[in-house]
Amino acid sequence: MFEFRKIELSDKDSIVKRLAVSDLRGCEYSFANNVAWQRLNNSLICLYEDHYILMGYDGNIPYILFPTGVKKDAEGKAKIIALFDELEVYFRSMGHELKVSSVLKEDIPWLKEVYGERVSFGFDRGSSDYIYNSADLIALAGKKYHGKRNHIRRFMENNWSFEPMTADNIDECVLFTTEFYNNSGDDSESAVIEQYAIHTFLMNFGFLGLKGGILRVDGEIVGISIGEQLNSDTFVVHIEKARGDINGAYPMLCQQFAKMFAFGSRYINREEDMGIEGLRKSKLSYHPEFLLDKYRACFK
Repeated sequence: MFEFRKIELSDKDSIVKRLAVSDLRGCEYSFANNVAWQRLNNSLICLYEDHYILMGYDGNIPYILFPTGVKKDAEGKAKIIALFDELEVYFRSMGHELKVSSVLKEDIPWLKEVYGERVSFGFDRGSSDYIYNSADLIALAGKKYHGKRNHIRRFMENNWSFEPMTADNIDECVLFTTEFYNNSGDDSESAVIEQYAIHTFLMNFGFLGLKGGILRVDGEIVGISIGEQLNSDTFVVHIEKARGDINGAYPMLCQQFAKMFAFGSRYINREEDMGIEGLRKSKLSYHPEFLLDKYRACFK
């Protein structure tokens, strides 16, 4: 019925086509992200009829992302319900209940209407994506961005430059991210997985259709950022790394990257904070327009 397997670069066209139909704004609905971060939850994929299904593991418990490939109109919802009914049988055959992550708040009413009390929903604040107005991050105007502008002014006292990432400078970026990881002192499993993801982005940069920016001081790289057009109105920032010892490097990198690549999009998705307090504080300091909250559904 369902044949789950590891994702491959050759899956790009089939998956991107299905993602485009659903046009979702969550950062997990990116082929590049799915390829790069597949080690994080030992994810597997299945292309079933019109649907793209990604399955991950929370410990030994399997779950799927809310599937893509159809619109959420009446016809599309009927297809999703039929898919969930089949997936319930498949998950039960493995001895598990069907669990679906990345369920949006707008999906809860119609799923409850179909499944009633048999489906329950849990909210995880750490998985909420931070969605910003592109114009805000480009201009950093107004009182709320006063602190960011001060940091940028200090950074601009350096002999700095910003340039797009290309085949000519990609090797420098690989070296920068390697040294960044080695100097971090963090050899945890999550840090190793992140380094693998960054390496995947860089080694397949052109094929994945990514955009990258490089911030330099005196010709030396002090920060890089990588992202892509996520859906019809949102640009997503996958990676942002800058030297913490250089005042203003992070806000400068954020602004310059948005200015160069996200000016044509209404929103910028800077992904989730994973429940990390320092990361949450940083993301909130850029004043998101809204948080894209996600729920996990459990079918009993």
